[in-house]
Amino acid sequence: MGQKFAPEKVINGTFGNLWINGRELAEVIGLEAKFSLEKEEVKQTGTLAKGYKLTGIEGKGTVKYNHISSYFIELIGDNLMKGKSTVVDIISDLADPDSGGASERIKLTGCTFDDLTLADWEAKKLDERSASFTFTGFELLDAIPA
Repeated sequence: MGQKFAPEKVINGTFGNLWINGRELAEVIGLEAKFSLEKEEVKQTGTLAKGYKLTGIEGKGTVKYNHISSYFIELIGDNLMKGKSTVVDIISDLADPDSGGASERIKLTGCTFDDLTLADWEAKKLDERSASFTFTGFELLDAIPA
């Protein structure tokens, strides 16, 4: 029989927190950050299987948040109008009380935003927004043990 785990140990995103350049964003409701691997096919003789060589990586992510202030407009807007990039560090902290008190903290570095939403609202609808970004590196600050 296969290895089992306790279902209550599955991490719940409700207990996530996020900081941009040291400022905690209480309005955050989600974060996704991942690397896409760029690979090139390696041709080989003597096998029908394709082989691949890693040739690059691309970090992309999205911050989802409740619109409660003009924070992102203030953070990005002035630089954007001057033709400058706004480069930030983002720290993600995910700590579910049912996971034994462990926390997974990851620092994303070299983050630059891909767009800036200035207005997007509708009557009788909560204003949730997202900000997509790219990043160049990461550092695992705290890990949840296996």
